[in-house]
Amino acid sequence: MSAVLHATESPATDYFISLEDKYGAHNYHPLPVVLKKGKGVHLWDVDDKQYYDFLSGYSAVNQGHCHPKIIDVLIEQAQTLTLTSRAFYNDQLGEYEKFITSYFGYDKVLPMNTGVEAVETAIKLSRRWGYQVKGIAENQAKVVVCNDNFHGRTLGVISYSTDESSRHHFGPFLPGFIQVPYNNIEALEKAFQDETVAAFMFEPIQGEAGVVVPNVGYYAKVRQLCNKYNVLMVADEIQSGLCRTGHLLAICEEGVHADILILGKALSGGTIPISAVLCNDEVMMTIKPGEHGSTYGGNPLACKIAIAALTVLKDENMAANSHKMGILFRNELSKIESPFIKTIRGKGLLNAIVIDHHNKEAAWELCIEMKNNGLLAKPTHGDKIRFAPPLIITETQILEAVTIIKKSLRILEQL
Repeated sequence: MSAVLHATESPATDYFISLEDKYGAHNYHPLPVVLKKGKGVHLWDVDDKQYYDFLSGYSAVNQGHCHPKIIDVLIEQAQTLTLTSRAFYNDQLGEYEKFITSYFGYDKVLPMNTGVEAVETAIKLSRRWGYQVKGIAENQAKVVVCNDNFHGRTLGVISYSTDESSRHHFGPFLPGFIQVPYNNIEALEKAFQDETVAAFMFEPIQGEAGVVVPNVGYYAKVRQLCNKYNVLMVADEIQSGLCRTGHLLAICEEGVHADILILGKALSGGTIPISAVLCNDEVMMTIKPGEHGSTYGGNPLACKIAIAALTVLKDENMAANSHKMGILFRNELSKIESPFIKTIRGKGLLNAIVIDHHNKEAAWELCIEMKNNGLLAKPTHGDKIRFAPPLIITETQILEAVTIIKKSLRILEQL
């Protein structure tokens, strides 16, 4: 559907939306709002209307928009050196590698740019380890994944997606994946009985699927099974990590340490694409010079920004605030007692509601009404709406946001 059909806010809004509609690919369906400024938990549109940001760039802006400590570091390094490529050493990469491996407790890091690049890197590492360490026969290594996953949209990643809209007319697909139901330990163990399985890659909380949270103990049981069957545990914490769920990583809630950790999004505080794959030497050192790389991966600008972004998370106790504000948010949502809210779920400040309405566009219409009332969120999979504000949000702001949601729900009575 053309974006222009939804642009009814103002001439300025119509103008910018029409530009994207005419000259850009139509691979997104945004809300009809054109943003020009962000600060903390707020965004402003081209007409200077202020909004609460309850998407946070899909959890890329955990630290808040334009966090001053991150922006100061960005500006300083951008004026000094931004890119050398990995053809040469630079004075920032080693410092960053030391910092982030100590921060998360791994031997090595492989820096990349986008989240999906990090996912692809983790798959390559898993397969290489499977051949060189586990002893799987050549071209037989498999990776187990979950149904309803979202790890990105490269051809490799959509090869094991169950979302038909991501797959239709993009085949043929990459082989070597086994799909199991999410949050199903019995199915996972059955899959692990295939001795050619090298790794299990999963999202600790399935974000794009609608913030689906597994049973208590799931992470610990996954860890036990991976140990039992000599399978790598690969945690995609791109969206659920970096304090979003009330812990540094979602799996930290159960004291679990993954064999391969995938990070992205908030690793840059929402400034530039930065991702990382962390693991120990047994896995990382299976890749030799020339066998994997990235022109921008580990660039000096990214290294400085990532250190600042991670430092801010700890110095400002964002995990603790995420945990506390998440409980408040879910409790306040439950007090609304709307007949249109079927389910409230989440951890920390990664939350979602499931809309119960005969109109299949109800979640979209609710997001439009919330936008009109000063809060930005976005539906996923039709009837689900994610709520994921920056982790610096205060109690007063949570209460104001819930008031907006409550007011906006009245629109569903008219559909």
